[in-house]
Amino acid sequence: MTTEILRYSAFTHDPAGGNPAGVVLDASRLDDTAMLAIAAEVGYSETAFVTGGDAERRRFRVRYFSPLAEVAFCGHATVALAVALAERLGPGEVVLDTPAGEIPVSTAVDGTGAVRATLTSVPTRSRPALPAERDAALGALGWTAADLDPALPAHVAFGGNDHLVLAAASRARLAGLDYDFDALAEVMRRYGWTTVDLVWRESAERYHARNPFPVGGVMEDPATGAAAAAFGGYLRELGLVTGPATIAIRQGEDMGRTSELLIEVGPRDPRTRVTGQAVPVSGASV
Repeated sequence: MTTEILRYSAFTHDPAGGNPAGVVLDASRLDDTAMLAIAAEVGYSETAFVTGGDAERRRFRVRYFSPLAEVAFCGHATVALAVALAERLGPGEVVLDTPAGEIPVSTAVDGTGAVRATLTSVPTRSRPALPAERDAALGALGWTAADLDPALPAHVAFGGNDHLVLAAASRARLAGLDYDFDALAEVMRRYGWTTVDLVWRESAERYHARNPFPVGGVMEDPATGAAAAAFGGYLRELGLVTGPATIAIRQGEDMGRTSELLIEVGPRDPRTRVTGQAVPVSGASV
């Protein structure tokens, strides 16, 4: 029995950019061991598996696996899956039932013929990081408190998973990322973080981000939709969103896989909307 695996790169219009994700549209016969094995063989930071659902109602059950473990939610794999579904079912609304909760996704074809997907996250939240949390992460990153932007304090933000948010004081500090993989993975497992969301504020409407993901067996994600959703909650909690806002996040540039994520955040809605394209990379069977 073979399983068809689709490969899409999300948050880009270029297959050589963005964050690649595996997509399995029929995982109804796969158990946890098989899904983990496929995710490890694919080797991307995440693979999305549709374990059931109803195409007529456009509602599907989805699980996400990194090469090392299952994760409750993955934004870039959600965008990749939504685009794959739109190409087969037509654009429109779908609802994904994930371990993190219900995720509505809308898809539409833009003027270039590309499919864009907008996911609506589960309600976000954000809290100040404890000094021990912040300092443990800084130690593994090889950063000091002086490397941080004092106007953007360290937080643990949730948008389906927990992410530590650390704001760099300069673009050069963000570009110079070179961390201890095993040490950061241990810190992240200790505190239950899925990624560390390292950001630099270019302006109120534009941020740059890098996302180490050692707990998933990946040095860095070139685009992280779940962290972008959580970051929307972070900005809301800090009072940096006073009205409906659209904020651009540029990620993956320092890896040579530039990604563009758009988030929509409002001061009263706890959810974040995350928008991006996805393009096919290739298909395979295992």
